Amino acid sequence: MIENITYKKKLYALIIRRQFRKKNGINFFTSKEATQQFGFMKHKKNHIIMPHKHNKRLTKILTTTEVIILLKGILRVDFYNEKKNYLFSKKVYADDIIMLVNGGHGFKVLKNVEMIEVKQGPYHSASDKVKFNKIDEKEIKIKKI
Repeated sequence: MIENITYKKKLYALIIRRQFRKKNGINFFTSKEATQQFGFMKHKKNHIIMPHKHNKRLTKILTTTEVIILLKGILRVDFYNEKKNYLFSKKVYADDIIMLVNGGHGFKVLKNVEMIEVKQGPYHSASDKVKFNKIDEKEIKIKKI
């Protein structure tokens, strides 16, 4: 199952739930125009992926996207608009994947997590990130599917 998390017709995140792994073949979740792309592949024994290399090319990336692969636990993701105003929250569970695309975001660990984060580089925390105040816990709204 794939969830598009949108606000005012703008994609804020893409959540790929663990149930998606039942699909066979090559399944990309992102568009060919996305600056960060990822997909899921499932092949039978002896399937061959032909040797290949990627050509050098100049690419212009205006914002950083990040992909989080949640290996264990439960993570709450709090979404904020471009003006740093809280919108809503979603829960991500073990074996889910989330790609954060637009707006702001924060996290609260609800159950001990182990996760992998992937984003474009080079990345410099001091100049590539703006931190701001989090939402009060009493105002959290978990958005259902």
